[in-house]
Amino acid sequence: MLKSIEEPAASAVPLTSSGTTVLCHHTLRSAAAKAEFIMKLNEINQLIKRLGREVWLVTSAHAGQRNGLIATFVSPISIVPEIPRFAVALSKVHHTWTLVEASGVLAVHLLTVEQADLAFRFGMQTGREIDKFADVPYQTGITGSPLLTDAKGWLECRVEASFDTGDRTIYLVEVVAGGFSDDFSPLTQSQLLGMATPSQMQILRTQLAADAELDATAIRKWRQR
Repeated sequence: MLKSIEEPAASAVPLTSSGTTVLCHHTLRSAAAKAEFIMKLNEINQLIKRLGREVWLVTSAHAGQRNGLIATFVSPISIVPEIPRFAVALSKVHHTWTLVEASGVLAVHLLTVEQADLAFRFGMQTGREIDKFADVPYQTGITGSPLLTDAKGWLECRVEASFDTGDRTIYLVEVVAGGFSDDFSPLTQSQLLGMATPSQMQILRTQLAADAELDATAIRKWRQR
């Protein structure tokens, strides 16, 4: 439970070893500190935009339903070669999240620049209204998750643990199967956005704004537990 806002002691805003101020949500208790954080938000978001993140397509299935989306975050979190593990973050408003929650399994795929149409297909439409897999070649993996036949890299995973962050669930998953093609470069988010048409960009901006509003409400509610 977060405490009520009050004036902090002088040491409430921590410093790095170089003396640079670290501005964290939980330490921003004074109006001045909050104002400084808001002024730094542009720099913070510019830094985030510089990250060359790959486009990960996540799929899952349960009780005859299947779906997929473009994930917010997918990353390996184990340095043990014989025990590969990943972290996967999924928004709780999406149908794929519902399937992962019910099945406890998922698959993640890397795409190429030539497969950007798959990223737009799975990232801009809702599986509650259409079948995203219509006319998309796939096979069922050992976990029951759909595997895109043309994906250049894929991993099948089982959920070991999960963490609710308000707007998303972060899944710790064990990798139980996988495959990839030797010669390919994964599609990145910056490449995908650079390939979007003006109409696609408008849709993406509208969806992002709507999702961000929902996420902000969920995060604030989670922080006030």
